[in-house]
Amino acid sequence: MAKKKKPTQVGLARALSKLGYCSRSQAVKLVQNGRVRLNGTTPRNPETPVRLGVDRIEVNKEAVKSEAKVYLILNKPRGAVTTASDEKGRDTVYAHLPPGLPWVAPVGRLDKASEGLLLLTNDSEWAARITAPETHLEKTYHVQVQGTCEANLPDKMVKGVRTKDGEVLRAKNAGILRRGERNAWLTIVLEEGKNRHIRRMLESKGIEVLRLVRVSIGPLALGDLAKGSCRPLSRGEKQALDLAMKPKSGKTYPGAAAAKT
Repeated sequence: MAKKKKPTQVGLARALSKLGYCSRSQAVKLVQNGRVRLNGTTPRNPETPVRLGVDRIEVNKEAVKSEAKVYLILNKPRGAVTTASDEKGRDTVYAHLPPGLPWVAPVGRLDKASEGLLLLTNDSEWAARITAPETHLEKTYHVQVQGTCEANLPDKMVKGVRTKDGEVLRAKNAGILRRGERNAWLTIVLEEGKNRHIRRMLESKGIEVLRLVRVSIGPLALGDLAKGSCRPLSRGEKQALDLAMKPKSGKTYPGAAAAKT
């Protein structure tokens, strides 16, 4: 007789995230504020062990049930911030989502001035895999810059550019899409995007970024999705992304097991 599989055991905050209730950081605050009950008790430690599918979790006296996984693509407009709320009253990406969705969070970030393809999901482990450097999942950007730029600029970005703070940043690939009399469009591919990666590379060369648009993540392209519009990923798109992230030689991704959103 086959042995009965033991239930998965994780910390309480992570359990709330895995169930699609909220982000892990939000869950930590809920637990610490005494708003979460576990099997009738009120633990204050976010790492309190939970057996998924066995233990009863309640938030504000209401049982938490596993939400269906949601995978969305949004064409983020310039000026929208990737937070649920903003103390300055600025537009957020959540204003562009349809009503009635469960909690979802952005997969990675696009800063306020950037636009284009943004994924949102309540699957925190999938989100961690998308953003993990170990997946080598390419992100492609189209960047409009002031001036016509040097013909060898793409080569310099691939070889590595030392920023004003001394860090060396690289693009996996780069090229010039087109040039005009006053500005040019570049295509830049990153595998691991650091904070303001592209802007810092170009700023170090004295080049002003006019627009920065993410047009693809791995095999997923923004296509003709209208600015500010959002839709679910198709089954084929989700499968293509999963296949592109599939570990080679049985490797696993550090951070996927401790996914934070």
